[in-house]
Amino acid sequence: MPNSHTLHQTLSLGDIRSVSPALADYTEKAVVGDLWKRPMLTARDRCVITLAALIARNQTISMPHYVKLALDNGVLPAEISEIITHLAFYCGWPNAYFAVGIVRDIFAERGIGAHQLPAAAPELLPLDEPSESRRAAAVGANFGEISAGVVHYTGELLFKNLWLRPDLAPRDRSLVTVSALIATGQVAQITYHLGRAMDNGLTREQASEALTQLAFYCGWPCVFSAMPVVKDVFASRQN
Repeated sequence: MPNSHTLHQTLSLGDIRSVSPALADYTEKAVVGDLWKRPMLTARDRCVITLAALIARNQTISMPHYVKLALDNGVLPAEISEIITHLAFYCGWPNAYFAVGIVRDIFAERGIGAHQLPAAAPELLPLDEPSESRRAAAVGANFGEISAGVVHYTGELLFKNLWLRPDLAPRDRSLVTVSALIATGQVAQITYHLGRAMDNGLTREQASEALTQLAFYCGWPCVFSAMPVVKDVFASRQN
């Protein structure tokens, strides 16, 4: 397990250049100088997408920089807290714990206290009961005999609780989920969650640009694996 120094280490552009001048050049010109300035997504959205990808892939070396950038670009401490909580379910508890270890110190540095964080059990958003009934029936019919426990927790913990927590807007919660799925190569889950994201207000242009952002932060193969699925979702919503 990495020690505390490793978890909180941040590379400067000079550090990168000392090993790979080409990587430093790409970072400065393509990533910082171009990608982050593209107008199709706000800087805030780019921070949300990037944090989701880093947590999903447990890429802790970059987290301190991007957590601070997220705070500077308007992502609230409560929203960062909720992103970590959400991704515990979608990428595993250990990944969330690594993120907690980094974010805890940044929150302390910035004087972010408990009063700025979400309640453990807040008043939940209203449940769309017809939609949830359809989802639950489909999952139960397909997988109830395979794992009753998974089906139970999917309904009771995820869709009747986690997804209804109010400190991360449904559109942003969906954006986090889709970003994490693409970043970890979970293409089978993209169709449902991208459709849900667009139902929650994510536009086609924003979803398209999220792919561009993710190409740099989880690699071209992950994005190209996801693009046929995204293409099908886009096509289905034009009919």
